[in-house]
Order: sequence, then C-alpha cells, then structure tokens
Amino acid sequence: MAVRIAVGVSESFDPVEAFSEAAGDAARQLDAACDLCVVFAGPPHLPLSKWVLSTVHERLEPANLIGCGAGGVVGAGREIEEGPGAVVWAASMPEADIHTHHFRVERTGGEVAVTGVPEELPGDCLILLADPYTFATEPLLARLAEARPELPVLGGLASAAVAGAGALFRDGDVLAEGAVGCSLSGVPVLPCVSQGASPVGPEMTITAAEGNVIEELASRPAVERLSEAIGSLPPRQQELTRRGLMLGLVIDENRPEYERGDFLVRPIIGADTEAGTIAIGEPVRVGQTVRLQVRDAESADEDLRAALATQVEALATEGAAGALLFTCNGRGSHMFNAPHHDATAVGDALGVPAGGFFCAGEIGPVGGRNFLHGFTATMAVFPRDLP
Repeated sequence: MAVRIAVGVSESFDPVEAFSEAAGDAARQLDAACDLCVVFAGPPHLPLSKWVLSTVHERLEPANLIGCGAGGVVGAGREIEEGPGAVVWAASMPEADIHTHHFRVERTGGEVAVTGVPEELPGDCLILLADPYTFATEPLLARLAEARPELPVLGGLASAAVAGAGALFRDGDVLAEGAVGCSLSGVPVLPCVSQGASPVGPEMTITAAEGNVIEELASRPAVERLSEAIGSLPPRQQELTRRGLMLGLVIDENRPEYERGDFLVRPIIGADTEAGTIAIGEPVRVGQTVRLQVRDAESADEDLRAALATQVEALATEGAAGALLFTCNGRGSHMFNAPHHDATAVGDALGVPAGGFFCAGEIGPVGGRNFLHGFTATMAVFPRDLP
C-alpha cells in the first residue's frame, strides 16, 4: 500500500478562510482518508485556533492531528516567512500505527521531570513540536536516549505565540504549554539533518576537558591549537571564521573517516587565553574528534543539497511521497539571497513538495543520537511505497 501526502497553503488574513482553503486543497490532492495531519499557523491565526482546528477537521476528518504556531511556514515550494501563513500537511498511511502525545515538564527543586511519556513509547519515529517557553526539550531527548536509543526524533520549536492563545495543537485541542508529538510505526521515515556548515582545517583529538570546556587539543592548549588551525586556512575560510567560529564534534566514532554529516556542529561560546581553554555549547569528552566548522549561504546550500542527495540514494526506485521540513528562522531570506531556498531545494531533489515551518530550534539525529540544533534544516522524508 502506497503512502500518499498532500500539502495545502494559504496566505488569507482570515483564519477560517485560510485553513478552509489550505485543508480543502490538501483534501483534493490527497483524495483518500487522512490518517495524519500536521498544521502550521502564522501568528495572526492563533487567537482563533479553535476555529482553525474545527475547519481542518471538517474538511479533512483526520484520524490524528498535531501542529503549532509558526513565525513562518513552508509549503508547496514556497516559504512564507511572516504574516498569516497557513499550511496543512495531510498523509494517507493506511498501514501505519499512529499515536499522538502531549508532553509536559514539572520542576521540583532543581530537577526537571517530563510527564506524558508512555512507559513504552510506541513507534519507529517521533515527530515533536515543542513550545520553547514552557517545555525543556533536551530532558525529553535524554530520557528517550535511555529508553529508546534507536528512535529518531524530528521536529522543531514553535516560533509563534500570541498572549491568551495556545501555540500547540493535538487532535481537537489547543494547548498552551508543553510539547505535542506523533509516534509512527509501520511506515518508513528517513531522517535528514543539514546543519548548514562546512568542516575546514585538520581533525583534532580532545586530550583534556571538563564539562563543555576543552582544555587541550592534540596535547596542546586548546586556544593555541585552534589559532594554529585557523592560521593554516585559505583566506576565504579565515574570513568565515571571523564571522562566527564553530566546532564539529564526532558523535559516532565507529567510522573509518568522518564527513560533514558525522559532526555535531556547536558554536564556540568563549575562550580563556590565559588558561588556554575554549568553551562550546555542548558537553565534550576526552578522546573525541573535533574539527573547525564555518557557515555561510554557500556552505549551507551545499550541505543541504548533499544531505538531500543521500536521501535520494536511500529512496532508490521507491521515490518520496512527501516530507516534513523544519528549518531555522535564521535561514530563509536572512541567510540566502534567493527566496524559497530550502523549499525549492527539497522540491528539486525529491520531486515532491514539503510542508513545514520556520523554527526557533530544530530537532534531529546526528551520529545516531537526537539533538536540538540551530541554523539547521531537518526533514522527515516519507518513501512512497511501504515495504
């Protein structure tokens, strides 16, 4: 049984009209029962979220639905970066087992506990949409890493909220806090993460570290070794390091050599020249391999197209039915000169449109582990034919 996916988009200022139009287009394209619907609503639509959901349910009658408020939306090869964007992503997956979830966090003293997680979370993939103001995503990812280490988690942080209006949707409910998720099994999902950075300079091994502070690289003070590596770069790459220097950490060391997709990219957030140490936005360990990373529009474009080419190769003759795209709100026109960059790249590579939104943080796996990212384009790609 084949998977079928459709995407409806509207820029109407009237929320009911916008989602009636988007859901109606999706329903006509799908022409089948909707097993899963994912909804992304621009800020002007959020005060009437209940009406939005009623309209989508009326038009599509989805068996399962999740969604969130979005500062910008992506659909059908277009990127609507602000204003009243409305996207309805609809899928027919008759062989899939689908469950929606609402996760919350409770703080007791200095501890953060995630609630709403089933004792045995079902599914082979989890789509996650979180409110960044009321939910701590990383504790959930840490918990899932222990309970379901093989489970890919893909999604993003809601990037729009309006006072007095919920920013999350689950089935027929509008929720003001936490995170919503959708676990899927019986349908293949290919994770795709493009961090938009290029590795430069030599690989180096961490030889002394504590927490997120690197004390030594290749048995020399980290600052000294980093300066030497930067000095060895061509002028163009040196210029990029001055705009913002990052470090890539190898997560899965069990490879003969490391390519760009093997590095978790994190910013260098501080340096102590006297102590010779550097601090990055991620815990590190002795023995870990690292490499300098640079990011600009050219490297981000190259990285996305390389990541998509890998997906096309994995799809073989099956082809894609569609994709969910979670792209950083720092990308789009903020990063690229041409409009609709990520949406166009996905359409060019997969031959099908994606639905998604501009996130305040993106979620996806690197080296077999799930992370919260920035400046990333993360995708859930759905093959057309079930095995």
